[in-house]
Formats: sequence, structure tokens, C-alpha cells
Amino acid sequence: MDNPVNLAAIILVAVVLIVLAYLSIRVVNEFERLVVFRLGKTSPERVRGPGLVILIPIIDRAVKTDLREQFIEVPSQTNITKDNAPINIDFLIYWRIVDPMRSVVNVANFAGALQGISTTTLRAVIGDILLDDVLSKREQINEVLRTKLDEQTERWGGKVTTVEIREIIAPRDVQDAMNRMLSAERNRRAVITESEGARQSAINVAEGEKQSNILRAEGDRQSAILRAEGFSEALNRIFSAAKNIDDRTMTLQYFEALKELGNSASTKYVIPLELTDLARRLGNFLDAGLDSGQNVRLAGDAERTVTEASRDTGESAS
Repeated sequence: MDNPVNLAAIILVAVVLIVLAYLSIRVVNEFERLVVFRLGKTSPERVRGPGLVILIPIIDRAVKTDLREQFIEVPSQTNITKDNAPINIDFLIYWRIVDPMRSVVNVANFAGALQGISTTTLRAVIGDILLDDVLSKREQINEVLRTKLDEQTERWGGKVTTVEIREIIAPRDVQDAMNRMLSAERNRRAVITESEGARQSAINVAEGEKQSNILRAEGDRQSAILRAEGFSEALNRIFSAAKNIDDRTMTLQYFEALKELGNSASTKYVIPLELTDLARRLGNFLDAGLDSGQNVRLAGDAERTVTEASRDTGESAS
């Protein structure tokens, strides 16, 4: 009789110990923290983990928080820009818990509260920006949203790390106007590019012609210099040779020139201004020639006379 009672008591004690162990022992992961409420009160010192945490059953109540970075998706919201253009925007918010106690004590549902405040903050931010800026300054809008949301969530023990606008949908008429503007901008850039190419081509052609003219002028100048130097050298040599020419040679040269003019088929007659001087020189030259011939004949007659006299003397002696 005693044995069954003892066995039941042992089983009861074991069950109580297991229940107490289950209620008092917690294993906290590295990315988790336990906010312990003792008789409904807590403090920063009662934030436990990671590792093995022992609680007082019935007296302590633990709330587990996750410190990993998480995200929420804010569905598409219709917003009015500063120039009264309606656009639909949806975006993502990345956040994490930095103060586990305040995330449990100050807010009941951190993710839900963050999603709700993000929609109103988005409307306030977009309402101060023009449509063109909303479409072209997405990175700046992301940073403004992140800063404003981070200021709001700081009292809840959380931190907004990143805000990413995923899609911006403008009305149909606005999209058509944007497409026309984009087409006009592309045409303008094409015209500017074409004109710049034509201008650069004209500049290159002008530069080429300029260089060509410079080189051609330089070549003509060098050629003229060489011709002038050659002509000067020829004149110097002619002058050097002419210094040793006597009047007879010049007279013969005039005579040869006149003879060539006379033999040519030209119908023009060239009479030199020095004709009188030429005739005088020619006469002097002929006189000198006649005198030389007469002297030669006289010398020959004298020689023949001497020869005949010698022959007669020889014959008399014999």
C-alpha cells in the first residue's frame, strides 16, 4: 500500500519540477532579448540574453524581442504633389529594434505603428515637392523619409535603416506629357550633337586649309629664295667673266647677235642703241685686221727679196 503512494508522490514531484523548469528556464538566441516583467515591473537591468536565463515562476513574465533587421511593405498610396498632380507611390521600410525595453513598453505593435506613420509622413513629404522633382529626385526623397521616420520611431526603441521607393505611377496624361518632353529632349540633343559635329568638322577643314596654305606659302617663299640666290650667283659669275672681256670680244658678240636676228623668221627688227659705237668698233677691228694683213705681206715680200739676193750672190761666186 505504501509503495503505490510513494510512487505517486514521486511522479507528482517530478511533474512539478518539470513544470517549474519549463516556466523558469529560457534559452535566448544571439539575435534575441528577453524583457522580464517582475510583478508587472521592468527596467533596463531586466533585459536578459543571450544564453540561458532563469526566471522565477509565476512572479516573472518574459517578452521576447527580435533584434534582426526586418522590413515592411507599404502598399501603393495616392499622394498629391506640390503642383496638385496625383501620383501613386509604394515603398519598402527596413528597420530593427535597438532598445528592447522601449519597443515592448512604449508601443504595442511596432511594425503596425511604423506602417501607419509612414503613410502620413509620405503624404507630407510629397506634398512639398513638385512632380518633376518627385520623378527625378528619388534618392533624396528616400533620405528625407528615412530621417523623418527615424525621428518618430526613436521613442519606440526602433531605428529605420533604409527607405526605398519601389514604384511611382503618374496619371496617364502626365505620362503622355512626359513622353513628349522626353522625345523633344532627345531631338534637341540630337540636333545639338549634329551641329557640334558639323562645327567641329568645319573647324578641322579650316585648320587643314590653313596649314596647307601656310605650307604652300612657305614652299613658295623657299623656292623664290632659291631662285633669287641662283639668279644672283649667275649674275655674279657673269660679272666676273665679263670683267675680263675686251672690246673686240664684245664687238664679235654683237655681230653674232645681229647675225642670229637676221637669220630668224621674225618680222620684227631690233636695232641696238649702241649701233654707232658698234660700227666704230667694227671699223677699228677691220682696220686692225687689214693692217695686220698688210704687214704680213710686206714681211713676206722682204723675206722673198732676201732669199733671191742670197741666191744671186751664190751664183756669182760659183
